[in-house]
Amino acid sequence: MSFTSTLSLFSLPQARLRHRHRRLQSLPATPAGFGQFLRLPRRRTCPLSRSFAVKASSSSVEGTPARASRARRVYRESQSQSQNNAIVAPVKQIANVVTPFAAFFAITFVIWKFVEKVLDPAPKQSKSSPVESQSTSQGVKWSFGAGTNLLSKLGAKIERQSKQKLNEFAQELRSFPSIDMSGRNFGDEGFFFLAESLAFNRVVEEVSFAANGITAAGLRAFDGVLQTNITLKTLDLSGNPVGDEGAKCLCDILVHNSSIEKLQLNSTDLGDEGAKAIAEMLKKNSSLRVLELNNNMIEYSGFSSLAGALLENNSIRNIHLNGNYGGALGANALAKALEGNNKSLRELHLHGNSIGDEGVRSLMVGLSSHKGKLTLLDIGNNSITAKGAFHVAEYVAKSRSLLWLNLYMNDIGDEGAEKIADALKENRSITTLDLGGNNIHAGGVGAIAKVLKDNLVITTLELSYNPIGPDGAKALAEVIKFHGNIKTLKLGWCQIGAKGAEFIADALKYNTTISILDLRANGLRDEGALCLARSLKVVNEALTSLDLGFNEIRDDGAFAIAQALKSNEDIAVTSLNITSNFLTKFGQSALDDARDHVYEMTEKEINIFF
Repeated sequence: MSFTSTLSLFSLPQARLRHRHRRLQSLPATPAGFGQFLRLPRRRTCPLSRSFAVKASSSSVEGTPARASRARRVYRESQSQSQNNAIVAPVKQIANVVTPFAAFFAITFVIWKFVEKVLDPAPKQSKSSPVESQSTSQGVKWSFGAGTNLLSKLGAKIERQSKQKLNEFAQELRSFPSIDMSGRNFGDEGFFFLAESLAFNRVVEEVSFAANGITAAGLRAFDGVLQTNITLKTLDLSGNPVGDEGAKCLCDILVHNSSIEKLQLNSTDLGDEGAKAIAEMLKKNSSLRVLELNNNMIEYSGFSSLAGALLENNSIRNIHLNGNYGGALGANALAKALEGNNKSLRELHLHGNSIGDEGVRSLMVGLSSHKGKLTLLDIGNNSITAKGAFHVAEYVAKSRSLLWLNLYMNDIGDEGAEKIADALKENRSITTLDLGGNNIHAGGVGAIAKVLKDNLVITTLELSYNPIGPDGAKALAEVIKFHGNIKTLKLGWCQIGAKGAEFIADALKYNTTISILDLRANGLRDEGALCLARSLKVVNEALTSLDLGFNEIRDDGAFAIAQALKSNEDIAVTSLNITSNFLTKFGQSALDDARDHVYEMTEKEINIFF
């Protein structure tokens, strides 16, 4: 109450205060005069009652109660106005000062955040419980684009979304007959999701989980799957770091499985221990037909274990051991196994094992005694020379079942080629012969060509990467002109030049069997292209694919080929590869026009690759 009374004195309008000031000056400067102005000077030191405000307000103005009422109203209005002025004025002053600084601070903050984002794009980890943070950091993130993976720093929200999508996709996997999930990089945890779905799939026969970061821990999920799913026949786990432990785990599951027929474990970090586990599984498993272990780290010990399994297993048909480290001892171990009771083996792939001439000798002895019917033998890239080719020729001459022989990227030379040619005079089973990359010259090709005069069985001949030159092309062309039954002829990187192309082109005018011709990287240039174009103008209903890549052909050669395509209404070519040449947009346009013309006239489509 005293506070209100005091404010009532100092909150009156300024006019009334000036009036009182004049009255105060007119009074005598005595205690009596000062008391006359305040009327009740003694009561100011005591707590004032509510009535004092009325008396103090009415003491300066004489009149009726109505005037007193107006005085109180004036007091309240003046009180309210003074308080509002006291509040609004400072606020306006503060706002005028603060607003520019606030705007400057906001702009600076935004710029700083943007710079921070650019310099450090990794988002900050949000706080979470220890259990949640642990699961987030260790959990695997999934994506559905091949070769991609969600980053672990995208946060728990994206992790939940990826799991949800993977769950939805896993639901659909229950009805697909063939599933290809290669290169998804979903790891062990994603593998658990998909494996669970496979357990409920009753129609799936082929599944590929290649290149997904699956380890030995993930393979344990297959235990329950293969117990439930009895329709799965092909399982591809290539490109996953399963290692020996993963192989052991998988073999424990497959040992009693009766549905898987093809198992692919290429590039899975398998060593001798993993090979031993697979060998033990083969001794008990009777359903597996195809086993692929290419590009692993299996050495002699692992080869020996697998060879021992072949002595007891009579169901395996194809074994792929390309790109391992078997060596001559590994080949010898397999040879001993093939001499045994195994009759089921049909294909043996040993490409790139450095078995050498001694290993080939042992292997050919074993194959000669083999009671089964081997149809495919791949011993390419094994450092075999003419000496080793002699042992191969002995086996080829006796074989009555071999259909495909691969000696690619060895070094048998002309001498070895001649020995193989002599063996082919007696063999009437081989349809595909691959002698590419063996340092064969014109003499060796000539020996092979002579065989083709009477041999109508060979339909595919691979001679690429041999320096046969124009003379070798001539020797071959003279035979295939009217003889043989070659349908696929590969002469890429053979240094035949424009002159050799002329011999081949002349043979094409009369040959009625060659369907696929590969002449890449032979330095044909425009001269060679012109020779081939003249042959394409002649009626040829056999040639469907012509590969002229890497031949330094320019626009003139392209124009000649384009004109030949337009001129021959019976042209059979459906694929023309002319990549990595020196064509400009004019040469390309000419070939495009020729393609369109052929389609308009004959409704035949020609695929031209620039």
